[in-house]
Amino acid sequence: MRKVEIAIIGGTGQEKLLGYSEQIRNGTPYGLAPPIFLGEIYGKTVAFMPRHGVSHGVPPHKVNYRANIYALHQMGVKRVLATNAVGAINRKIKPGSLVVPHDLVDFTKSRASTFYDSEPVTHVDVSQLFCPEVRSVLIESARGKGARVFDRGVLVCTEGPRLETPAEIRVFGRLGCDVVGMTAMPEAVLARELEMCYATVCFVTNLAAGLGVKRLSAEELVKVARETAPILQQVLRETVKHLPSKPRCSCGRALEKARFEVE
Repeated sequence: MRKVEIAIIGGTGQEKLLGYSEQIRNGTPYGLAPPIFLGEIYGKTVAFMPRHGVSHGVPPHKVNYRANIYALHQMGVKRVLATNAVGAINRKIKPGSLVVPHDLVDFTKSRASTFYDSEPVTHVDVSQLFCPEVRSVLIESARGKGARVFDRGVLVCTEGPRLETPAEIRVFGRLGCDVVGMTAMPEAVLARELEMCYATVCFVTNLAAGLGVKRLSAEELVKVARETAPILQQVLRETVKHLPSKPRCSCGRALEKARFEVE
């Protein structure tokens, strides 16, 4: 199996940023992961995983997040750069902006959310869920490309596939959430459980329900996503370029003192 240390998880079509030369398919104990594209960015081998499958046919609540993350783990991936399409709850954040969240609230309902369903009982600390080192490089890369970027934000993840109601958005706003999406959980926690560095850059496609137009459409979300794609790809490429050769964060020790050991 090819060994790769950096992976990008994103939407269909973003594999083009790699100029990929190889496609592989990994089986895992949790099922078959989507095809993984391999290519080079500034001389570094990078894996790209289309979260929803090559044809974007898997809705967010049906993504096999455990298979996706475990497939990257099998390849030796140590750092994951993710992208998420989100709606803005914080009125200061406008469509077309980028947000590099520092924290997350989970409102998903039915997703398999851990690798640790049996002994030993494992409680992974998520006080700093998003890798600070990768976040820092993402932020600086976005600023270097002149993007409108917010360097902090709380991302709330909902179940989907429906969009949220205006009442739900009001609740999330009162809880301190800044943006809302459907794909960050349990992806971020699963990466943490395997001691992988994980951070995401969110691209804002719309104002959340009740804050903008009376009716949200998938067509409009896709339109804004396509307009944002070029700058997002530049940010990802620059982040890969400037990541230190070896992680200097503590993500690789996430399981230290996390397990109950009965003597």
